[in-house]
Amino acid sequence: MSEQSAQPEYRIEDLAHHSGATVRTIRAYQDRGLLPRPERRGRSNVYGDAHLARLRQIADLLDRGYTLASIKELLEAWDTGRGLGGVLGLVAEVHGPWTDEEADRISRAELDARFGGTPDEAAILEAVELGVLELLPDRETEEYLVPSPQELAVAAELYGAGVPLAAITGHLRELRGQVEHIASRFLEFTTEYVFARYLEHRPPTDADASEAATMVRRLRPLAQQTVDAELARAMRLLATRHLQLHLSPHAPLVKDDEPRPVSLPAGTVRAVQGLVGPEGVAAFIAAAAEREVHKRTLDTLASSHHIDSEITQSI
Repeated sequence: MSEQSAQPEYRIEDLAHHSGATVRTIRAYQDRGLLPRPERRGRSNVYGDAHLARLRQIADLLDRGYTLASIKELLEAWDTGRGLGGVLGLVAEVHGPWTDEEADRISRAELDARFGGTPDEAAILEAVELGVLELLPDRETEEYLVPSPQELAVAAELYGAGVPLAAITGHLRELRGQVEHIASRFLEFTTEYVFARYLEHRPPTDADASEAATMVRRLRPLAQQTVDAELARAMRLLATRHLQLHLSPHAPLVKDDEPRPVSLPAGTVRAVQGLVGPEGVAAFIAAAAEREVHKRTLDTLASSHHIDSEITQSI
């Protein structure tokens, strides 16, 4: 038997079965130029292992969030000899875990017990929507995947301290918007000063993509380390100021937390939306306002300290 005839051959139905794609999807990929045309044998179309490998590559890239248009660019680069190994390595590096934390599982009974023992369907649905919990299908008993056990543990501690579940999830939504803004700025910063030279070609060459993957691996811990250090500094500073405020005999006894509507120019809202997306507008504006208030408070405290020092020296 010749080497060519020894290669596996598939009808389109067989290819669909082995790849997990539907016959309709395979034909659509062919029409878009994502999949090479099959070999014609008489009245039949014959596919080979190269088609199967290509379908699995497409599925993997789709799972990582790539569009069909960007996948086509990558595959065309590979087909013209520019290489795809480095690009796929970069994709895997970016898509890989950005934390050492490992996911865990929890049963519905354990979950209810950690949050007061009373089932709360609305809270469960919101936790699933936020990605704090992921329902595991095909289980005899209701069971969830917990992507971040630390995040769930914090929620349980806050609940145990008397914070309502609705307030916890609301705070998480707000915090997530602010953290996504920080992540976006870090990516813009590193892209401008580090990755621009690797990504100037679309798609990047195999060598540039491999070097960029190495840089991602080196720089990945820096984002969390920087945020951890700055959060610790800010918490120490602001917690001290809050404590002084609440210990002051002139501090208000009741804190007014009711939100108030504020009119903003349409151009400002559009500009913020362009930076963080529609879902992050409120959190971004709130964070910017709080930062300005904190800055002015610190400036006032520093100015007062400077004036007091001058008075003391003059005396």
